[in-house]
Amino acid sequence: MDSLVSTDWLASALGTPGLKLLDASYFPLDPTRDPAADYAAGHIPGALFMDLGGLADPGSNLPGMLPPTEQFAGRMAELGVGDADQIVLYDATPHRTSARAWWMFRAFGREDVAILDGGLQKWVAEGRPLESGGSKAAPARFTAHRDASVVRDLVQMFANVKSGAEQVVDARGTRRFTGEEADPRGLASGHIPGSRSLPMDRLLNPDGTFKDADGIRAEFAAAGIDLDRPLVTTCGSGVTAATLMFGAWLVGKRDVALYDGSWSEWGARDDTPKAVGPA
Repeated sequence: MDSLVSTDWLASALGTPGLKLLDASYFPLDPTRDPAADYAAGHIPGALFMDLGGLADPGSNLPGMLPPTEQFAGRMAELGVGDADQIVLYDATPHRTSARAWWMFRAFGREDVAILDGGLQKWVAEGRPLESGGSKAAPARFTAHRDASVVRDLVQMFANVKSGAEQVVDARGTRRFTGEEADPRGLASGHIPGSRSLPMDRLLNPDGTFKDADGIRAEFAAAGIDLDRPLVTTCGSGVTAATLMFGAWLVGKRDVALYDGSWSEWGARDDTPKAVGPA
């Protein structure tokens, strides 16, 4: 199974033993949306609701931070996702939250995880079937271990501003990056000094599918990113940053991490340096 699977592939694979399909929809900036209700109203047959928004560190005052290992493993075991299963993720959101879920699996040591290209939007546009209500699977054993190599924290980002050892690329919209547009959470405007701007939707085609490898590489190059050097992705709260990380993964880049606190942490503090204007 590739890291990115098509709707044709999934349609033929539904019902295959050992394949777990997870709805990873989450609306971090729209509290009026209820992804669980959306899932119950209509989801790809056999899909399980991941509850990505509920998988967050309860001890953090930042939104949606990576949960403790035990919490993540327990949720997956409860869903029936086992150690030997192949996992496919999809979402129905403008923020492509399935990429955040993919990164989360990576952060807990799982690599046999794929994203449905185009998500539920493409599945529905092609007239493929949906089912309503809920889906259940028997509880399973899910082994997780934290992989620190794909996560960056505040201390590491502080150090990197001084050293420049890792490139930093920001998935937010250009005007939020430059400071021309106010932050939706009421935080300071601007970006981490030295970072580059690459809005996540530039990696996508108009139908929501990912661009091909040449197209993805071209977008990183246009943003001033050298894919031969280590890379850290960031955004508003660590969600759209995962789309950039996944895009880099699709073109073979492995030395890439995600700053989980992102601007929700950096922009809220008085002691963090901030830059405005273009990169």
